[in-house]
Amino acid sequence: MQLITPHASQTLTPLMIADNELIEQQQYATTLPFITLSSREVGDLVMLGIGGFTPLYGFMREQDWHSVCDNMHLSNGVFWPIPITVSVSEQQANLLSLGDDVALKTPEGNLIGILAIDSIYRPNKQWEAEQVFGTTDVSHHGVAVLMAQPPVNLGGKVIVFNDDGFKKRFGQYALTPKETRDLFTQFGWQKIAAFQTRNPMHRSHEYLVKTVLELFDGVLIHSLFGHLKAGDVPADIRLKAISTLIENYFVKNSVIHSGYPLDMRYAGPKEALLHALFRQNYGCSHLIIGRDHAGVGDFYSPFAAQQIFTKLHKHDLKIQPINIDWTFYCQKCGGMASNKTCPHDSSYRLLISGTEVRRRLQAREALPVTFSRPEVVEELYHWVN
Repeated sequence: MQLITPHASQTLTPLMIADNELIEQQQYATTLPFITLSSREVGDLVMLGIGGFTPLYGFMREQDWHSVCDNMHLSNGVFWPIPITVSVSEQQANLLSLGDDVALKTPEGNLIGILAIDSIYRPNKQWEAEQVFGTTDVSHHGVAVLMAQPPVNLGGKVIVFNDDGFKKRFGQYALTPKETRDLFTQFGWQKIAAFQTRNPMHRSHEYLVKTVLELFDGVLIHSLFGHLKAGDVPADIRLKAISTLIENYFVKNSVIHSGYPLDMRYAGPKEALLHALFRQNYGCSHLIIGRDHAGVGDFYSPFAAQQIFTKLHKHDLKIQPINIDWTFYCQKCGGMASNKTCPHDSSYRLLISGTEVRRRLQAREALPVTFSRPEVVEELYHWVN
């Protein structure tokens, strides 16, 4: 039995430094000028370190940044849908030169790696926003984050010292790509779907995963553990809610629950492609794509993330999408259904907005059991109270 190979590579290429070199490199880093990474940049660096961004070498050089924005490929032709970059102020950039090494620190001041600078450039952020997010409107959370970045990008290879406490904070749920692959092999799984979530799972999500389980060896329920926009449910609450759902409503060992350390970009279709790419590195053969995958507000049509996969070249990705229609509880059907299986009009369908869910939780009003399992709702009460 063989799992799907990592993206554009036969093996994972984690950039985390070996233990026998760590102390020497950490001491060297203390002699270097340093830059402080943003939360998003730290998440990207950790993913580089654990092999989630195989086969990327580090933060993108100018030619790769431009090529990725222009046609979703690195300059060497490897598919990559979203720039992975680090930025600094003009003042910092003026103190750095090509060939310099620079230490990388977290916002808390911890040394986390070293960047060997071989590209210094000033990206056109308006153009990047249009290419990646499809808009330059700063009311889009991802665009606002991009526009607030410093003006100069640094590119080059990185070495990574540690995972910034990812494993310490999330324990058994902080699985690396190697660890998920080892588990899939141990379970005898080969046909594996990933389910991406930045939210607690309600009945529609449960229905999606169980539908896929009818045809697949297993599902990786893969939660985003990085930073979200204001109002989204924090990672530790989501972890408890999803774990409770799995414990009570899924067959033992039918799913693996894990997370990854990225911040949400809210890039809609382009982010769906990135989600697919690194799930391939985690060993998944398929990615579930539902309604409004990685979207925000009304910036993307409900199924734009499904449609973008049809535009890829044959050899861009090995992982395949599983496109599933809008799902809901239908009172007339008497169960969960989708637009493909339910013939009844919307008056029979249970649809509750995220805003209404939060209002009911804050007021400790009951959510219908046809929308969310009571055990999950109980966990969510801890978030709002």
